[in-house]
Amino acid sequence: MKLILLGPPGAGKGTQAQRLVETHGLVQLSTGDMLRAAVKNGTPIGLKAKDVMARGELVSDEIVVGIIEDRIAEPDCAKGFILDGFPRTVAQAEALDAMLAKSGMKLDAVIELKVDEGILVGRIEKRVAEMTARGEPVRADDNAEALKKRLDAYRAQTAPVSDYYASKGALKTVDGMAPIDDVTKAIAGHLGV
Repeated sequence: MKLILLGPPGAGKGTQAQRLVETHGLVQLSTGDMLRAAVKNGTPIGLKAKDVMARGELVSDEIVVGIIEDRIAEPDCAKGFILDGFPRTVAQAEALDAMLAKSGMKLDAVIELKVDEGILVGRIEKRVAEMTARGEPVRADDNAEALKKRLDAYRAQTAPVSDYYASKGALKTVDGMAPIDDVTKAIAGHLGV
């Protein structure tokens, strides 16, 4: 099974990805983690990425797709994988599709968790208030204002990826506001498992 989970920050992608990992033996692939591992391991593509990052520049889509290509060729991805944090743009989605086609693979599903952004902002405000009341540390970016900025960035850059996959007939949507177990069941229904 080769999947992409889409949805704004706080939609529950991480929770659902972890459940898919546990039930189906898939590998959750975070582009950030893969990038750091490729640099650390000194792979050819990792060395390219290291040079770009050393100059303070963003790593190109070509390099990120190369890192994904290297990673999904590893044995632990034989049962399948879930892409986490990629693709973030339509250009990245197109590059991913081309790379998968070149490797003789295709995505089994692109699942978008639909959520009410107003409720997400309310949830984070409540969580921060509860953590503060308990005297727990709160991350600097764990606040409503930061979430609003991340949601704005998501709408501008990543939301069009949903339209891209919808136009190909690959997008399945799930109500991300439903209880966690119901979201898991809905995803399983789309996957036919």
